[in-house]
Amino acid sequence: MFIGLGSNLNDPARQIVEAIEGLRRVRASKVLSESRLYSNPPMGPPAQPDYVNAVVHMETSLSPNELLREMQALELSLGRIREGERWGPRTIDLDLLLYDDVVIDEPDLKVPHPGITERAFVLIPLIDIAPDTALPDGRKLKLLAATLDRSALEPLP
Repeated sequence: MFIGLGSNLNDPARQIVEAIEGLRRVRASKVLSESRLYSNPPMGPPAQPDYVNAVVHMETSLSPNELLREMQALELSLGRIREGERWGPRTIDLDLLLYDDVVIDEPDLKVPHPGITERAFVLIPLIDIAPDTALPDGRKLKLLAATLDRSALEPLP
């Protein structure tokens, strides 16, 4: 199972590190690996700071909806405010990208995450830690990532 992390406010790299530490404390779950951090321009309104993104590989016995609630509680504890424009600036954003081979299409939860195949800031960190991962339909993420423009994606030291 993979979680995408993003932040562009209040020292974004620190926000990502704190979110990963929070994910380590999620009940009935274990962080298996984490990607390096990447910087990239915002996907939404341009008048905002660049984002820092990463991906974490976890195992859990929680259901996808239970995990989503844990992720949202972690976001709130790190100062996430769910108001304002879509794709606007935020202290932290946690997205459930993949949950095994499960496909979910509910109003509050869609897995695989919509847009996963179109976002270098998601696919590149994900294949950093799990290069042979495929979508539930069998498409290899490494092949999808090869088609994306990654020129604006910068690995952080």
